[in-house]
Amino acid sequence: MDNSKQQKILSEVLPKAIWEGEPFWGAWYTEEEIEAVVRVMRNSVHWNASPSKEIVRFEEAFAEYVGVNYALAINGAGTGLDMAVRCLSPEPGDEIISCAINFPGTHLAIIGQGSKLVIAEPDPKTFNIDPEDVKKRITPKTRAIVATHMNGLSVDMEALLRLAEEYPNPKYGPLKIIGDCSRACGGLYNGERVGKRGWINVFSFQRKKPISTLGEGGMITTDDVEVYKKIFRWRSFGDGVIWGTNYKMTHAQAAVGLIQLRRLDEINKLRIKLANQRTDLLRGIPELRPPHEPKGYKHVYSYYTLLTFPEWAGRRRDLLIQIMRDKYQVGSIIANPPTYLSNKLIWEHLKTQRTPLAEELGARLFCPCLHSLMTNKENEYVVAALAATVDEIKKQDN
Repeated sequence: MDNSKQQKILSEVLPKAIWEGEPFWGAWYTEEEIEAVVRVMRNSVHWNASPSKEIVRFEEAFAEYVGVNYALAINGAGTGLDMAVRCLSPEPGDEIISCAINFPGTHLAIIGQGSKLVIAEPDPKTFNIDPEDVKKRITPKTRAIVATHMNGLSVDMEALLRLAEEYPNPKYGPLKIIGDCSRACGGLYNGERVGKRGWINVFSFQRKKPISTLGEGGMITTDDVEVYKKIFRWRSFGDGVIWGTNYKMTHAQAAVGLIQLRRLDEINKLRIKLANQRTDLLRGIPELRPPHEPKGYKHVYSYYTLLTFPEWAGRRRDLLIQIMRDKYQVGSIIANPPTYLSNKLIWEHLKTQRTPLAEELGARLFCPCLHSLMTNKENEYVVAALAATVDEIKKQDN
């Protein structure tokens, strides 16, 4: 983008409001979702109404979409990850490996079930867990690997599944792979949907995710019938058989989720188109490295992750975000630095564990706002603001 075009865009296009990193709703609702909620509410006021089937329909449709035997609707990905780790029946000293660059909730689920969190370095191109680094951290105490599909891009699941077979736990056999698919719903890996590979996979339908079910919600997918039975009981007070509590999704959420699932590919297609346009427009800014999409993958860009020059780590990266926000009204978020740098409990749990590469990348990455409903002009405005901000920082350095 040449300077004259950049200035023209900045003078003509102004966002209607400050994008605080992302809109309040990650997906968006149509009249069909609103009508579905009203229908569920109207049905619930009649004492003789038939039991609602929305949850079952949503689960069946989601299992078919992902390509698994079972799907269980739940009230959020946090509780889903808690249950996934609980399915291991972890014993004191059991270790679970997870990438340091992550949302803290993923690591809190591991710690919360009494396991030892072992952090691994990311692949510097994808920000996903690096299988080669995982290999170095496997011990006889390792029980599982929690693989987060970071910001919309699938983990290299085949590599992790090979490691699981090659380095089995002496007592329990092959390591279990748990997928955190919170930001990657609809993504593809070698022709398969994210959430198909692995032992248990957990999705989020929180307000900022590609699918949104009235602010919160989630789904667990698995092909393991015993896992299905356990989680089915746990989410509803044990089903009168074992311990359990209330992890259920509401019928209104499921009714909305069923429609959102049908629209998911359309929602992601628009987001991907904008991301590709943005990547093309950013080619003239060498200080910023756009997201990487390996061959055979489909990135759904829940976040559009940029990486600054190494020399811009920390202070200059933060200055870039500040100028974008204050001068151009373009919000960004940092998704995500190593969890132990933002969460005291995780820091204390890890003791001496550190991941230097993750720390370096965490000081360089940032995610300017991206949403499926953005117009091409708004997307061009974001890039023009980035280019102008980079130029301003370079002038300050000189």
